[in-house]
Amino acid sequence: MEGYFLNLISRIVLIAVICTSMISAQNKLSGNIDLDRKISFDNTYSEQKPLLNEEMKKSPFVAGLLSLAVPGAGQLYSESYIKGAAFLILEAAAVYTGLVYDRKGDDQTNVFQDYANQHWDVKKYAKWTVTNASKINESVNTANYNVFDNTGNVNWNELNRLENAISAYYSHKLAPLGDQQYFEMIGKYPQFNPGWDDFGDENTPYAYGDPLTPRFHIYSGKRGKANDYYNVASKAVIVIIINHIISTVDAIFTTKSFNKKIELNTDLQKVQFGFVEDLNYKINLRVRF
Repeated sequence: MEGYFLNLISRIVLIAVICTSMISAQNKLSGNIDLDRKISFDNTYSEQKPLLNEEMKKSPFVAGLLSLAVPGAGQLYSESYIKGAAFLILEAAAVYTGLVYDRKGDDQTNVFQDYANQHWDVKKYAKWTVTNASKINESVNTANYNVFDNTGNVNWNELNRLENAISAYYSHKLAPLGDQQYFEMIGKYPQFNPGWDDFGDENTPYAYGDPLTPRFHIYSGKRGKANDYYNVASKAVIVIIINHIISTVDAIFTTKSFNKKIELNTDLQKVQFGFVEDLNYKINLRVRF
C-alpha cells in the first residue's frame, strides 16, 4: 500500500511538471504521453541545468585565499587531492626544517659564544694594541688615549678611538661586549688575533699576514657552523614563501580547470513497476579528473 501511494504521488508530480511545460511549449508536444513526458522533462531540465552547474562550481578566489593561507588547502577545496597533499607535505617539511635548523643555530651560537668568553679577552687585546700601536702607525701617540681607567678596566670609547687612529689593518672598531658584531669580529678580522689566550703577551710580535692562532681558527669554525645552520633555516623560509605563492596560483588554475570539467547529463531509463512499464529520469553529475 505504501508503495502504491508513493508511486501515485510521483505520477501526480510528474503530471504537474508536464502540464507546466505544456503551457510554454505546446507546439513541441507530439500527443504521445511517454514522448511528451520526456519532452516536458527535458524542457524543465534545460532551465535547471545552468543553476545546477553554478551550484557545483568552485570559486577560484576562495581557492586562492585558502592556498595563500595554507598551501594545498585550495587544491583540496577543488578536489585535487594529490596536489593538495603534495603542497601540504612540502609546507610541513619546510616548516619543520626551518624550526630544527634555527634551533641548531641557536645552540651552536651558545657554543661559540661560550668558547669566546673563555678564550678571548678584551683587556689582552687592548694591552697589545696600546703597546704596539706606534709600530703599526708611527704617527699614533698612545699617551693621548686613556684606554684603561683607574681600576684597570677597558674604556671602550677610548679603545675605539685608538683603533680608528691606527687604521692600516685595524679596519674595525671593536663592538660593545656581548654584541652580535663583537662575537663576529673577534673570529673574523686578524686585528683581534692578539686577544686570544694562545697568542702570547703584549710583547709578542705580530704583523698583518702572520699566521693566526689555533684558537682563532677553532672559534671561526664554530661560528661558521652556526651560520651554516642559520643558512639552512633561511632557505627553508624561502621555500615556504615560494610554496605559498605557487600553491596560490596553482589553486586558482586548478579550480578553473575543475569547473570546466563538470558535466551534467540526463539519462532516460525504462523501469518495470509490476505490470506497468514506466520511464525513470536520472540526473547524472560526472566530474572528470
